[in-house]
Amino acid sequence: MVAIYKDFTLNFFYIFFIPAVFFVLIRQFRDRKRLYQLSICAVFAVSLVSSMSVPVSINGLIYDFRAIPLTLGSLYGGVPVSIVLYLILIIYRHIMGNVNQLEYIISILPTMMIVSWIITKYAVLSIGQKVLAAIAAYFTIRMLTLASYLFLTDDIEFFLNPHFPWTLALIVLQSLLTGAFAYLLEFMERLLRFQEEIRKAEKLKLVTGIAASVAHEVRNPLTTVRGFIQLLGKEGLSQRNRIYYQQICLEELDRAQQIISDYLTLAKPDPERIEPIHILAEIQYVANVLSSYANMQNVRIEIDMERCVQDIQIVGDQSKFRQALINLCKNSIEAMPEGGTLTLATGLYKINPVISIKDTGIGMTKEQLNRLGTPFYSTKEKGTGLGTMVAFSILRTMAGEIETTSELGKGTACTIIFTKNPAGAMLPAADQQS
Repeated sequence: MVAIYKDFTLNFFYIFFIPAVFFVLIRQFRDRKRLYQLSICAVFAVSLVSSMSVPVSINGLIYDFRAIPLTLGSLYGGVPVSIVLYLILIIYRHIMGNVNQLEYIISILPTMMIVSWIITKYAVLSIGQKVLAAIAAYFTIRMLTLASYLFLTDDIEFFLNPHFPWTLALIVLQSLLTGAFAYLLEFMERLLRFQEEIRKAEKLKLVTGIAASVAHEVRNPLTTVRGFIQLLGKEGLSQRNRIYYQQICLEELDRAQQIISDYLTLAKPDPERIEPIHILAEIQYVANVLSSYANMQNVRIEIDMERCVQDIQIVGDQSKFRQALINLCKNSIEAMPEGGTLTLATGLYKINPVISIKDTGIGMTKEQLNRLGTPFYSTKEKGTGLGTMVAFSILRTMAGEIETTSELGKGTACTIIFTKNPAGAMLPAADQQS
């Protein structure tokens, strides 16, 4: 009895577990018909051969579950797969040394035609109809093959044998198992299709959100420009006001251009050029570029030379690296509406280059920190959040790990660690020799 349970368990594993696991992988080839059919054929062929290799012996009679993978592989693979599975069945039966090979081949030929007919109707059926079709296909294969084989081998008295009810009960049980497995495959198919629809809906929602954001953010400066152009057309406008209105128009057009540039950078954050970048030189460059803007905000920019290490280099796109630093430093300056100090430094953490950007501004809450760098989030009233998001995207492309800490009323500190740019490997040759 233990041996029977063991053989049943093995057959169950070969017939149900293996195809069910691989069905998820096979389904991704659905749009490539040849590869999909080949995958279906391979999985159910393994299941077919395995079930024939471990038959179940009950009351002196040998049973196996070969018809289950034969049925399901045919229904889900199509006529070509069905023909291959039938050939594998015949060939492997011959290898195993079973007798009456010719009679067996003749007995299964009618089932091949019946299954081929069911295959042509199977794809358009509902789930319930597919389950019933799988049950009917299996029962037809087993009973028709058994009756034809017994007739051809002059063993028709088997139907009167006391063991026949057990055989019939086992065929009915296997038919129900085939229907259950067909339902499982259809359930998995529906679940996977539902997941695909969810992913498509999420992508569409993201695209819709980006489109709406672009339209909204660009419309604001264009509306301002339109209004001031109308004012410029008024008669009697003083030269002072005319210059002022022109300046506002240019500033708003520049803002629109910057928004579009941020979106384009976000769409393509990968570096276009790979070149050595001297971090300290870039920090000094950014400090010079932002000096006038910082003075307007009553902010002092300091480079902490005591913490800086000379000649640290990384590799990447220099222009995009500058853009990322400028975006982050501008955010720090704008976070100090009452003035303050922006401190920049560079050094080493173990062997990795580090950049530190610290301000004495208004700071952020824990919730604001968690949302920092996410799409369309900004702590500024007129901000889009794109500047920070673009900066983070560029730095991560250059293998930069970003750590931000903040405290309300005391300021924010941003630390960037370049983990894939060991400083020792990037030092100039002269410095390495010394």
